[in-house]
Amino acid sequence: MTTQSKADISSPSSIDFSSVLAAAVHDMKNSLCLLIQSIENLSANIPIANTGAHEQVANVHYEASRLNTNLVQILSLYRAELNNLPITVDECFMDDLFEDVMGSVQVYMEQKNLQVDVQSHAGLSWYLDSELIYLLINDVMINAMRYGTAKIRLQAFKKDDYLIIRIEDDGPGYPQAMLDNSHTALANFSVSQGRTGLGLFFARMIASAHTQGKRCGEISLSNGGTLGGSVFEVKLP
Repeated sequence: MTTQSKADISSPSSIDFSSVLAAAVHDMKNSLCLLIQSIENLSANIPIANTGAHEQVANVHYEASRLNTNLVQILSLYRAELNNLPITVDECFMDDLFEDVMGSVQVYMEQKNLQVDVQSHAGLSWYLDSELIYLLINDVMINAMRYGTAKIRLQAFKKDDYLIIRIEDDGPGYPQAMLDNSHTALANFSVSQGRTGLGLFFARMIASAHTQGKRCGEISLSNGGTLGGSVFEVKLP
């Protein structure tokens, strides 16, 4: 019988915990996707008259979507640590992308009785990573639906050789602290304040990963716009 020395036994400190965590997050994300699909199926089978049940299902759908978005952000940040955020650029038609986003937020939109005005020039396309931009828009739309009261506007248009994607709502607008921190490094955000800035950091990382020559994408936050609430804008070269 061969005697195994202590040196042959892997200690806990030798485990690549970040890789284990990334794998666990990936599994949780897959489970959440199945849960979200089940919630949407459940919502479709609840009688229209049962408004209380619809409201509860919509709230659960919202929270599950937020968790899924956070997990995707964590995975992307982990991959970015291994290498610069990998992107796959291909031609994307904005009408198709917006249709996917609207399908994702439909349950919550209907429950809150929100009107979403989707505006995009017919046939407008751009070269971008459609999966990452979808995640960015979806996250902003979920937040706009949470704080908006009646109307949201989702737009895409070209301006000065850039693609502009703008999401506006008629809510109270971004708090001043969020506007001030919109360009702050993630490490400088205070977790104790309830907002770590992960969503903004992730959005900025996605936008800046889209480059053309010396130009790179960017995001901006403001209040006012055409609906009087928050305005989130993505600018891609």
